[in-house]
Amino acid sequence: MEYERIPYLIRYQESSAFKETYAGQLGTVVLEGHLLKPETPSDTVLVFMHPSGVMNYLPFPVAMAKAGHHVICAASRYPRNDSALIMEKVAADLGMHLRKAKSRFGYQRIVLAGWSGGGSLSLFYQAEAEDPRITDTPAGEPYDLTALDLPRADAVLQLAAHASRARILTEWLDASIIEESDPDRRDPALDLYHPDNPNQPPYDSEFVRRYREAQLARNRRITKWVEERLEHLRRTRGETIEQGFVVHATMADPRWLDPAVDPNGRIPGTCFMGDPRSVNDAPAGLARFCTLRSWLSQWSYDKSRADGPAAAARISVPAMVLENTADDACAPSHTRRIHEGIASADKTLIHIQDANHYYFGQPDRLAEAVAAVGGWLADRGLAARQPGTSTPGN
Repeated sequence: MEYERIPYLIRYQESSAFKETYAGQLGTVVLEGHLLKPETPSDTVLVFMHPSGVMNYLPFPVAMAKAGHHVICAASRYPRNDSALIMEKVAADLGMHLRKAKSRFGYQRIVLAGWSGGGSLSLFYQAEAEDPRITDTPAGEPYDLTALDLPRADAVLQLAAHASRARILTEWLDASIIEESDPDRRDPALDLYHPDNPNQPPYDSEFVRRYREAQLARNRRITKWVEERLEHLRRTRGETIEQGFVVHATMADPRWLDPAVDPNGRIPGTCFMGDPRSVNDAPAGLARFCTLRSWLSQWSYDKSRADGPAAAARISVPAMVLENTADDACAPSHTRRIHEGIASADKTLIHIQDANHYYFGQPDRLAEAVAAVGGWLADRGLAARQPGTSTPGN
C-alpha cells in the first residue's frame, strides 16, 4: 500500500537555565516528526518514539505504514545525541507529539509503539499519563510532569524492547574496569576479551553471578561519583554548572559470547552493532559520552525512574509484548520482565521465531511481525478504519 510521508515540526516554550542541545533559542524546544499516512483514512495512529533514536526510516514503522496503519515517527529534543538526555523531558516531548496527533492531524485514538529503547519510554510515559507522580529529575531539579496533563494512549506495544536504558547498560558494562579514569586498568579475570582469562565460554553459573555483581557495582560507583561531583560543582561553582565525562567499555555482556546465558537464537560472538569486542570501546557505544544529570536520569541503575517493569505496574490500557527470538540486542529475560510487570488485565505475549532485532535481511519475519501486531490491533478495534465507523462490539 502507498503512503504519504508528511514531515512536521513542534515548537514549544520551556523555561531552562542553560541549553542542553546545540544552538537554537534558549527556552524553545523544537521537535521533529514524520507522519506516514496511508491512503485509507483512519482515526487511529501508532506513535513510535525512541529517547534519542530517529525512527523515520526503520523497517518496522515503514512496514506498518505500508500495511495500511497510520504511523508517526516522533523524535525527542535529543535526536541522535543522548549525552545530555533527561528522560523526564523526553516524556514531556512525547506528550507534545500525542497532542499534535490529536489537534493537528485529527486522530482520536493513539497506540504507543515502543520499539527497542522506546519500550521503557512508552511505559514510563503511559504510567505518568495515567498516574502522574514525578515533580523533579533524579538530580533533584524541578520538572513537574504532574502539571502537564499528559494525554493518555489507548494501548501500548512493546516491540523488541528492553526493560530500561539503565538495566541494559548495566548488563553491558565491562565489569573488568578498575579505574574509570584509566580504562587500561582492568581485572583480567573479569575481562571477557582478554586472551589469558581462565574463564571462557561456556561460562559456569558462578562466574556469571560474580560478573553481574561486578557490573552492578561499577554502575553504582559511577553513580556515587556523579552525585558527589554534582554536589561539589553546585557548592563551588553554582547551581547550573554541568560536566561531561566518558564511560569506557560498555559492550561486554557474557550473552554475546555464550548463547547459553539468557538463551535465544542470536549468533554467538556478535551483537546488533557488530563485533562486541570492537563495540566495547567504540565511539558509538552506549552511554559513551554523558553528563552528570543525564547519567542519573537515564543510566543509573538505582536513580533512573524510566524503568519499564516498574512503570508497567501502573498502566491499565491493553498491552502487547513482542519478542524476536533471535534478537541480538534485547534478551528474552527483558521480555519476560516487561510482560510479567504489566498490570493491565489485557496483555499479550507474541514471539517471532528466528527474527533478529531490526529484521535486517529478514523480510518474511518482518511481514510476520507486522501481521501479528495488525491482528492484535484489529481484535481490539484499533486497526486502521475510516472515521465514523464503529469499533467491534459497539
